[in-house]
Amino acid sequence: MTVKAILEEKGHDVFTLGPNEKLADAVRIMVDHRVGALVITNGDHKIVGILSERDIVRTLAREGAAALDQAVRIAMTPKVNICNEHHTVNEVMEIMTKGRFRHLPVEKNGLLDGIVSIGDVVKRRIEEVEREAEEIRAYIATA
Repeated sequence: MTVKAILEEKGHDVFTLGPNEKLADAVRIMVDHRVGALVITNGDHKIVGILSERDIVRTLAREGAAALDQAVRIAMTPKVNICNEHHTVNEVMEIMTKGRFRHLPVEKNGLLDGIVSIGDVVKRRIEEVEREAEEIRAYIATA
């Protein structure tokens, strides 16, 4: 299964924010929409960073509550790992595991096209394993 198949099922919607918005606004969006990360984009959907719950916690520990009034750029991760629609579930799992993060923006033609989370990837991998197990059972039953 590929990232394209995941996005076809879950959709291409991504919660984004600009790098100059306040960190408090980012926290509110994440809570309201129950997401663990926001992709930080400029005006033309180019990815300039990602802001995860971990980024926020690190910033609050370092700067204190005053950080909530500062721009998102102080907390975001500016160097973003991305994938494209042709990456497989296994490739995405490897990227996430090596990088130790749970959200991977999807880029198409240099612009943000979606996002996959570790939950999306694990769900699809479990479905694949269950389907393979069923195929093996059916093969054994007919042998």
